[in-house]
Amino acid sequence: MAIKFQYNKTSLQELNKQLKVRVRALPTIKNKESALRMEVKKARDTALNLSQQLDEAVESYQGMVRLWGEFDPGLVKVEDVELSIRKIAGVRIPVLENVQFSLAEISLFNSPLWTADGIGIVKHLASIGIESEFFNRKMALLDHARRKTTQKVNLYEKVQIPGYEDAILKIKRFMEDEENLSKSAQKIVKVRQQKMEEDV
Repeated sequence: MAIKFQYNKTSLQELNKQLKVRVRALPTIKNKESALRMEVKKARDTALNLSQQLDEAVESYQGMVRLWGEFDPGLVKVEDVELSIRKIAGVRIPVLENVQFSLAEISLFNSPLWTADGIGIVKHLASIGIESEFFNRKMALLDHARRKTTQKVNLYEKVQIPGYEDAILKIKRFMEDEENLSKSAQKIVKVRQQKMEEDV
């Protein structure tokens, strides 16, 4: 990114101001990036842990496979997933509050004895599955925000700050050269005037 500037004091002041803004903002953005990186890791670990719990829970119920053939899947439905919003390092992230289930009416006399246990198992598995998916999505959101923040850190560190410093240096050198030329011209004029006075 080429920084546009002019060789004058106004441009120099503007570039100094822009440089100060970026130098002051850089540590904050770096802190935000590291906070987001930690949150991404936490979300990833939680999602993996929940996925593992779900696999283990499903595995533990494999002995009941024949009984699940008698279970009516329409008995338990996810009615609502309650979310709230929380800010993490300036990024709005959903927080899973509660999963609500609705139960179909069942006749305890006409259904198998283990139906109530089956409903509890289905609710438990569904809760773990929903929470696991929720943390995967949360991880994706946080990772996207972290990547954007990393890009900004790199833009400031590797492009803009060095660009502004280079532009400021060029303007200062130009102004010093101009000043030196002006002083040299004044000396030449003075020397000529002295010679003219001596010749007269």
